[in-house]
Amino acid sequence: MIQSLTVHNYALINKLEINFMRGLSTITGETGAGKSILIGALSLVLGNRADSTALKDKTRKCFVEAEFVSNQVTIMKLFAENEIDPEEVIILRREIAPNGKSRAFINDTPVSLQVLKDVGFLLVDIHSQHENLNLNNNLYQLGVVDAFAGNTDLLDEYYQTFEGYTTIDKELAGIRENSTRTASEIDFLKYQLNELEQVKLVEGEQEELEAELEVLTHAEEIKSGLYSVIQSLSGEEINSEKLLKEAGIILARVGKIHAPSDILRQRIESILIEIRDIDRDTRSMYEKVEEDPVRIGFVRERLNILYSLQKKYRVNNLAELIRFRNELVGKLEVLSAFEFRAEDLEKEKQALFNKLNDMADSLSLKRKKTIPAIQEKVISMLVQMGIPNARFEIRNIKSEEPGLHGKDNIRFFFTANRKTELQDISRIASGGELSRLMLSIKSIISGTRDLPTIIFDEIDAGVSGEIAFKVGKILKEMSAGRQVFAITHLPQVAAKGDHHFLVYKKEKDIGTTTEIKLLSANERIIEIAKLLSGEQTTEAAMANARELLS
Repeated sequence: MIQSLTVHNYALINKLEINFMRGLSTITGETGAGKSILIGALSLVLGNRADSTALKDKTRKCFVEAEFVSNQVTIMKLFAENEIDPEEVIILRREIAPNGKSRAFINDTPVSLQVLKDVGFLLVDIHSQHENLNLNNNLYQLGVVDAFAGNTDLLDEYYQTFEGYTTIDKELAGIRENSTRTASEIDFLKYQLNELEQVKLVEGEQEELEAELEVLTHAEEIKSGLYSVIQSLSGEEINSEKLLKEAGIILARVGKIHAPSDILRQRIESILIEIRDIDRDTRSMYEKVEEDPVRIGFVRERLNILYSLQKKYRVNNLAELIRFRNELVGKLEVLSAFEFRAEDLEKEKQALFNKLNDMADSLSLKRKKTIPAIQEKVISMLVQMGIPNARFEIRNIKSEEPGLHGKDNIRFFFTANRKTELQDISRIASGGELSRLMLSIKSIISGTRDLPTIIFDEIDAGVSGEIAFKVGKILKEMSAGRQVFAITHLPQVAAKGDHHFLVYKKEKDIGTTTEIKLLSANERIIEIAKLLSGEQTTEAAMANARELLS
């Protein structure tokens, strides 16, 4: 239930703080006093959109704060999902800055407007006069039947299943749409991969072949150079090794009498060892270098293949070509998997369709069993409210396959006259009849929803006299299990309230403002007397007001 409402700088409200109680609260006031402004302020804190035009003083921010008490499991689940601290008292707050920017809070935690709206929907149901138009909406009508049938849990499961089914269906449609393109792409990728795999690419091969070709094409020059080196190091005539040996012998002789000369001899010995190694390696290289025209042809052909493939696939080197080949393998695996994925999806889709079909049949059966009871209750209440010849019928045009809400297409038909054919309620012109029909429906489903607070904005429009008593009685009965507010112009309805609030305008230095107050017992008698006789109350009206209240 809503415990309090605080409004600052909204429309004609400068500052308003009001507390509310359980039971039926009636709200009255002259036309234009601001009753609709109160609904607007409450709607704002429940998540409706607004802008800076709602500000009374355009230089100050507007804020609306509502305090609720609720321990609904659904609300606690929403809190957990949005990281809001669960509290016994729930405080919703909405702020609008002069620039039109809006902020929303729940228990001092900033939230999105959608979260505020989701929580607000679970706390308050506001029924305004224009909501009667909802009766023309097929989904609203279906929702009435589902609420009375207690289909909430089954519908939640159905919607989840339907979402999974449509997701798979879309994925399958995408695969089918791309199947021709995918097949062509697979063939092309296979051709490319086959071409590259036949070549048997090896990491580093190109660099090795290029180095080998360089040697093969300059073999004669290389062998000539190496031969000259061998002759210089160890040739038959004068060579480096012979000269160094002679120098070593001289230094050995001198070293016996001159120690530094012996050090030089030792260094020459080291150089001789190195020269012999170089000579041995040079001779080995010389023997390996051969002029091989056949090998040159093979190496050139292999390199031409590698160069051609790199140019064809627009890569810079062999490493990039190998990387491209590996990417082809990956792409083929992904594309080939689509075929298997499609088969799996078809099986999943069929299984989900079968499940949907069974669940839709279960929903249809529960709806069918519920419809007679709804018709009976609505007609009974309409008769109570002064439509003795009321006939109300719920018709269902079923489809063969399950849709978003099952297989059922619910339509409400109604007539207030005995000899008039039932008509789709969208053709009902009488606002009074439509209001009473809506009140009947709200009354019978109010016990099926965990909704603590219901607000009716002139649900009694178009009725008077004895019918007004009936409307007041129904509202009173509804308030037995929840908090109900009724904005009304009728004394018969106002008198049924456990609490009576008056909305009025007041002239202040800052201009005209809207105020609200809880009436005392005596003030209530006077207010109801005014509703009966106008601004100038008579003793008869006062007596009648006391009688109504008693």
